[in-house]
Amino acid sequence: MAEQSRTRERSSTAARKRKSTTENTPAEVAHRAAELLQSVISHRTEGVSAVRRTDDGWCVVVDVLELARIPDTTSLLATYEVRLDNEGELREYYRTHRYRRGAADQ
Repeated sequence: MAEQSRTRERSSTAARKRKSTTENTPAEVAHRAAELLQSVISHRTEGVSAVRRTDDGWCVVVDVLELARIPDTTSLLATYEVRLDNEGELREYYRTHRYRRGAADQ
């Protein structure tokens, strides 16, 4: 009985792995990119600005909070581009620009 359960688990895991990235929606790709960026850099993701399909995968623009002052009068935010391959794995990421956001802007 336990063997059947493990076999079912393996087959469902394999089915998830086989799912083509072309079936992924931009929202799913955006969520995956934000999660990957969160795990790679220790900053808080603020949101996804854009998702676009490229010839070799996806490009997702993610805003992150890099520094918050206490009391929160000024925050330093940055925009990163996260590139994923067709399977949704992280290829590269880089910061495109930084900006300050004051309490009045929030």
